[in-house]
Amino acid sequence: MPRLLLALLLSLPLGIAAQAAPPASAGQTPPAPGPKVLLHTSAGDVTLELYPDRAPKSVANFLQYVHEGFYDGTVFHRAIPGYLVQGGLYTRDLQPRRTHPAIASEADNGLSNLRGTVAVARGADPNSGTAQFFINLVDNRRLDYAGNQSGLTWGYAVFGKVVQGMDVIDKIAALPTRGQGPFAADVPNPLPVIESVRVIGEQAPAPAASTREPAATPKPAQRRSKARGA
Repeated sequence: MPRLLLALLLSLPLGIAAQAAPPASAGQTPPAPGPKVLLHTSAGDVTLELYPDRAPKSVANFLQYVHEGFYDGTVFHRAIPGYLVQGGLYTRDLQPRRTHPAIASEADNGLSNLRGTVAVARGADPNSGTAQFFINLVDNRRLDYAGNQSGLTWGYAVFGKVVQGMDVIDKIAALPTRGQGPFAADVPNPLPVIESVRVIGEQAPAPAASTREPAATPKPAQRRSKARGA
Protein backbone atom coordinates (compact mmCIF):
# COMPACT_ATOMS: atom_id res chain seq x y z
CA MET A 1 0.00 0.00 0.00
CA PRO A 2 1.13 3.59 -0.46
CA ARG A 3 3.15 5.00 2.40
CA LEU A 4 0.36 7.24 3.69
CA LEU A 5 -2.31 4.55 3.62
CA LEU A 6 -0.64 1.87 5.71
CA ALA A 7 -2.10 0.91 9.09
CA LEU A 8 -1.09 3.44 11.66
CA LEU A 9 0.12 1.99 14.93
CA LEU A 10 3.03 3.33 17.10
CA SER A 11 2.00 4.08 20.96
CA LEU A 12 2.76 5.46 18.99
CA PRO A 13 6.66 22.11 7.41
CA LEU A 14 7.18 24.82 4.96
CA GLY A 15 7.28 27.93 7.10
CA ILE A 16 5.10 29.43 9.78
CA ALA A 17 3.10 31.40 7.25
CA ALA A 18 1.76 28.15 5.82
CA GLN A 19 0.30 26.98 9.12
CA ALA A 20 -3.45 26.68 9.34
CA ALA A 21 -5.57 26.57 12.46
CA PRO A 22 -7.86 23.55 12.69
CA PRO A 23 -11.37 24.42 11.54
CA ALA A 24 -14.35 24.20 13.83
CA SER A 25 -17.09 21.75 13.04
CA ALA A 26 -20.47 23.15 12.02
CA GLY A 27 -22.02 25.05 14.89
CA GLN A 28 -18.81 25.02 16.94
CA THR A 29 -16.47 27.87 17.75
CA PRO A 30 -12.71 27.62 17.12
CA PRO A 31 -10.55 26.39 20.02
CA ALA A 32 -10.02 29.04 22.68
CA PRO A 33 -6.41 30.10 23.31
CA GLY A 34 -4.84 27.71 25.79
CA PRO A 35 -1.51 27.27 27.58
CA LYS A 36 1.64 27.49 25.49
CA VAL A 37 4.49 25.04 25.76
CA LEU A 38 8.09 25.60 24.63
CA LEU A 39 9.98 22.64 23.19
CA HIS A 40 13.70 23.40 23.28
CA THR A 41 15.25 20.97 20.81
CA SER A 42 18.68 20.40 19.30
CA ALA A 43 17.23 21.68 16.01
CA GLY A 44 15.69 24.85 17.48
CA ASP A 45 12.74 26.00 19.57
CA VAL A 46 9.11 25.10 18.88
CA THR A 47 6.12 26.65 20.66
CA LEU A 48 2.84 24.77 20.95
CA GLU A 49 -0.56 26.13 21.89
CA LEU A 50 -2.82 23.57 23.56
CA TYR A 51 -6.62 23.17 23.39
CA PRO A 52 -7.85 22.16 26.86
CA ASP A 53 -11.42 23.17 26.00
CA ARG A 54 -11.61 20.72 23.09
CA ALA A 55 -9.23 17.98 24.23
CA PRO A 56 -9.12 18.18 28.04
CA LYS A 57 -7.88 14.62 28.68
CA SER A 58 -5.20 14.80 26.01
CA VAL A 59 -3.95 18.18 27.21
CA ALA A 60 -3.96 17.13 30.88
CA ASN A 61 -2.03 13.99 29.97
CA PHE A 62 0.55 15.92 27.93
CA LEU A 63 1.00 18.53 30.67
CA GLN A 64 1.47 15.83 33.30
CA TYR A 65 4.44 14.51 31.35
CA VAL A 66 5.74 18.06 30.84
CA HIS A 67 5.53 18.87 34.55
CA GLU A 68 7.38 15.65 35.39
CA GLY A 69 10.20 16.47 32.99
CA PHE A 70 9.41 13.24 31.13
CA TYR A 71 10.14 14.64 27.67
CA ASP A 72 13.55 16.06 28.57
CA GLY A 73 16.14 13.99 26.75
CA THR A 74 13.70 12.18 24.47
CA VAL A 75 13.93 12.39 20.69
CA PHE A 76 11.93 12.78 17.51
CA HIS A 77 12.40 9.19 16.40
CA ARG A 78 10.25 9.26 13.28
CA ALA A 79 10.16 11.72 10.37
CA ILE A 80 8.36 11.21 7.06
CA PRO A 81 8.46 14.21 4.67
CA GLY A 82 5.01 15.20 3.49
CA TYR A 83 3.41 13.37 6.38
CA LEU A 84 4.48 13.80 10.02
CA VAL A 85 7.21 14.04 12.66
CA GLN A 86 6.78 11.96 15.82
CA GLY A 87 8.44 11.78 19.23
CA GLY A 88 7.98 11.89 22.96
CA LEU A 89 8.87 8.39 24.22
CA TYR A 90 12.35 7.23 23.20
CA THR A 91 15.69 8.32 24.65
CA ARG A 92 18.85 9.08 22.66
CA ASP A 93 19.66 5.36 22.56
CA LEU A 94 16.10 4.63 21.39
CA GLN A 95 14.98 3.03 24.64
CA PRO A 96 11.35 3.75 25.60
CA ARG A 97 10.58 5.38 28.92
CA ARG A 98 7.97 3.95 31.23
CA THR A 99 4.67 5.80 30.85
CA HIS A 100 1.49 6.36 32.79
CA PRO A 101 -1.63 4.39 31.84
CA ALA A 102 -3.13 5.12 28.44
CA ILE A 103 -5.89 7.70 28.05
CA ALA A 104 -9.24 7.65 26.26
CA SER A 105 -9.17 9.01 22.73
CA GLU A 106 -10.67 12.42 22.03
CA ALA A 107 -10.36 12.16 18.25
CA ASP A 108 -14.08 12.91 17.89
CA ASN A 109 -13.60 16.48 19.19
CA GLY A 110 -14.16 18.08 15.78
CA LEU A 111 -10.53 19.13 15.26
CA SER A 112 -8.76 18.16 12.04
CA ASN A 113 -5.20 16.90 11.54
CA LEU A 114 -4.12 19.92 9.51
CA ARG A 115 -0.57 21.09 8.92
CA GLY A 116 1.05 22.21 12.17
CA THR A 117 -1.45 20.51 14.46
CA VAL A 118 -0.27 18.23 17.27
CA ALA A 119 -2.03 14.93 17.94
CA VAL A 120 -1.81 11.93 20.26
CA ALA A 121 0.05 8.94 18.79
CA ARG A 122 -1.41 5.56 19.68
CA GLY A 123 -1.59 1.87 18.82
CA ALA A 124 -4.35 -0.19 17.21
CA ASP A 125 -6.63 0.53 20.15
CA PRO A 126 -7.93 4.11 19.91
CA ASN A 127 -7.63 4.36 23.69
CA SER A 128 -3.92 3.44 23.84
CA GLY A 129 -2.26 6.86 23.65
CA THR A 130 0.34 7.65 26.31
CA ALA A 131 3.28 10.06 25.97
CA GLN A 132 3.93 10.05 22.23
CA PHE A 133 2.72 12.83 19.98
CA PHE A 134 3.09 13.75 16.33
CA ILE A 135 3.09 16.99 14.38
CA ASN A 136 1.37 17.02 10.99
CA LEU A 137 3.55 18.32 8.15
CA VAL A 138 0.60 18.59 5.76
CA ASP A 139 -3.19 18.42 5.96
CA ASN A 140 -3.67 14.78 6.97
CA ARG A 141 -7.47 14.69 6.97
CA ARG A 142 -7.36 10.90 6.54
CA LEU A 143 -6.22 10.79 10.19
CA ASP A 144 -9.42 12.52 11.38
CA TYR A 145 -12.23 10.78 13.23
CA ALA A 146 -14.62 9.14 10.76
CA GLY A 147 -16.57 6.80 13.04
CA ASN A 148 -16.19 4.26 15.84
CA GLN A 149 -16.20 1.16 13.64
CA SER A 150 -12.47 0.42 14.08
CA GLY A 151 -9.13 1.84 15.09
CA LEU A 152 -8.59 3.04 11.53
CA THR A 153 -11.85 4.97 11.33
CA TRP A 154 -11.47 6.36 14.84
CA GLY A 155 -8.66 8.68 13.86
CA TYR A 156 -6.17 10.63 15.99
CA ALA A 157 -6.91 13.23 18.63
CA VAL A 158 -5.66 16.74 17.87
CA PHE A 159 -4.91 18.64 21.09
CA GLY A 160 -2.85 21.62 19.97
CA LYS A 161 -0.88 23.27 17.19
CA VAL A 162 2.52 24.75 16.47
CA VAL A 163 2.32 28.54 16.73
CA GLN A 164 6.04 29.23 16.35
CA GLY A 165 8.92 27.16 15.03
CA MET A 166 7.24 25.18 12.25
CA ASP A 167 10.41 25.85 10.27
CA VAL A 168 12.24 23.78 12.89
CA ILE A 169 9.83 20.89 12.36
CA ASP A 170 10.33 21.23 8.61
CA LYS A 171 14.10 21.06 9.17
CA ILE A 172 13.71 17.86 11.18
CA ALA A 173 11.50 16.37 8.46
CA ALA A 174 14.21 17.13 5.87
CA LEU A 175 16.93 15.18 7.68
CA PRO A 176 18.15 11.95 6.12
CA THR A 177 16.62 8.87 7.73
CA ARG A 178 17.65 5.28 8.36
CA GLY A 179 16.70 2.18 10.30
CA GLN A 180 18.02 2.23 13.85
CA GLY A 181 17.31 0.41 17.09
CA PRO A 182 13.82 -1.12 17.04
CA PHE A 183 12.80 0.80 13.91
CA ALA A 184 13.18 -0.47 10.36
CA ALA A 185 13.20 3.01 8.82
CA ASP A 186 12.29 6.70 9.17
CA VAL A 187 14.67 7.47 12.07
CA PRO A 188 16.23 10.94 11.53
CA ASN A 189 20.01 11.05 11.33
CA PRO A 190 21.23 12.69 13.48
CA LEU A 191 18.48 12.20 16.06
CA PRO A 192 16.79 15.52 17.00
CA VAL A 193 16.79 15.69 20.80
CA ILE A 194 14.00 17.29 22.84
CA GLU A 195 16.28 18.87 25.42
CA SER A 196 13.56 20.40 27.57
CA VAL A 197 9.82 21.09 27.54
CA ARG A 198 8.30 23.83 29.68
CA VAL A 199 4.93 25.53 30.03
CA ILE A 200 5.55 29.17 29.22
CA GLY A 201 5.06 31.25 32.35
CA GLU A 202 5.47 28.33 34.76
CA GLN A 203 8.47 27.42 36.86
CA ALA A 204 10.58 24.53 35.56
CA PRO A 205 10.14 21.16 37.33
CA ALA A 206 12.73 19.93 39.81
CA PRO A 207 15.72 18.21 38.15
CA ALA A 208 14.96 14.96 40.01
CA ALA A 209 11.74 14.62 38.05
CA SER A 210 13.42 15.00 34.67
CA THR A 211 13.71 11.29 33.87
CA ARG A 212 11.67 8.15 34.29
CA GLU A 213 12.82 4.54 34.48
CA PRO A 214 13.12 2.99 31.02
CA ALA A 215 10.57 0.41 30.04
CA ALA A 216 11.59 -3.14 29.25
CA THR A 217 12.36 -4.20 25.69
CA PRO A 218 10.79 -1.88 23.06
CA LYS A 219 8.27 -3.42 20.71
CA PRO A 220 9.31 -3.80 17.06
CA ALA A 221 8.02 -0.99 14.87
CA GLN A 222 5.60 -1.76 12.09
CA ARG A 223 6.92 -0.54 8.76
CA ARG A 224 5.21 2.59 7.44
CA SER A 225 2.40 2.55 9.93
CA LYS A 226 0.67 5.85 10.45
CA ALA A 227 0.80 7.70 13.79
CA ARG A 228 1.83 4.64 15.72
CA GLY A 229 2.20 4.22 19.45
CA ALA A 230 4.23 1.71 21.46
